[in-house]
Amino acid sequence: MKVRVLFFGIAHDLTGFSQEDLEISEGERLEDLRRCYEGRFPRLKEMGDSILTAVNQEIAAPAAALHDGDEVAFLPPVSGGAGDAGENGNRCGPVDFFRIVRGVIPTAELAARLKTPPDGAVVVFEGIVRNNLGGRRTRYLEYEAYEPMAIRKMEEIGQEARQRFAIDHVGMIHRLGRVEIGETSVAIIVTAAHRGAAFEACRYAIDRLKQIVPIWKKEVFEDGAIWAKGDNQESETGSRRLG
Repeated sequence: MKVRVLFFGIAHDLTGFSQEDLEISEGERLEDLRRCYEGRFPRLKEMGDSILTAVNQEIAAPAAALHDGDEVAFLPPVSGGAGDAGENGNRCGPVDFFRIVRGVIPTAELAARLKTPPDGAVVVFEGIVRNNLGGRRTRYLEYEAYEPMAIRKMEEIGQEARQRFAIDHVGMIHRLGRVEIGETSVAIIVTAAHRGAAFEACRYAIDRLKQIVPIWKKEVFEDGAIWAKGDNQESETGSRRLG
């Protein structure tokens, strides 16, 4: 049987390719597949538990059985981050949105589209590319993502925010590819009747995005590049685990 294997972030760099179609035996498990790749690429093994594996866009246990046609992804810790995903739903008026784009993020336009007459507050967070990391001059950033899973996780965050806070609408949008100094890489927009709920939901949404959405950031300098470190890891590529 055949499975498709995807590699992101530092895993992409270590293997030298982004995907591979692989013939495996009936009854093979995720841990068997992982050992196979760790044998071919020893530095994957060195990264240990900092590399997670997903099957069909869900984090899976090592003992999970694989089936013909499965999609397996090697996921480094996220940096937190199919074309443009459209708005969800078909109802009239503003609708929540969860997007990945490769062009400039039109934050003001998106915020205007979410507002309704009952809203007393609109809170916008924009993540901006800065020109240095620890005093080291940054040229630009590059982002990549496991896109289908990223959109699904954004939608989950939107649902969580609605359950936790008295908000009207939420929008999340993240850019991929090369992003220049001063440009917006991610925007979160929340509307609500009252500012307290809007502020809290916006903070919650960006924090959760950095924790669970499979997006990775490479910082490019004059003399090299590194994958972004996250809050909980001190490894070469680290960031928080998914989930």
